Amino acid sequence: MPDGAAALPTPTEIIHVDARTVACDGGDGALGHPRVFLHIEQDRVMCPYCSRLYVLNPGAGHGHGH
Repeated sequence: MPDGAAALPTPTEIIHVDARTVACDGGDGALGHPRVFLHIEQDRVMCPYCSRLYVLNPGAGHGHGH
């Protein structure tokens, strides 16, 4: 690994979605984490709390409505 490069965390779960904004609470009810809203800029985003990886489905998330 090059100097200064941080290892990316391994996803705990991969979830395919159709929207660029997702809400993550870690699942498991009270054993989860505070709900956070994550925005998918490119094609994926990882939750900083639980390392769930949200992957945007091909062709999804291009709408400009509400």
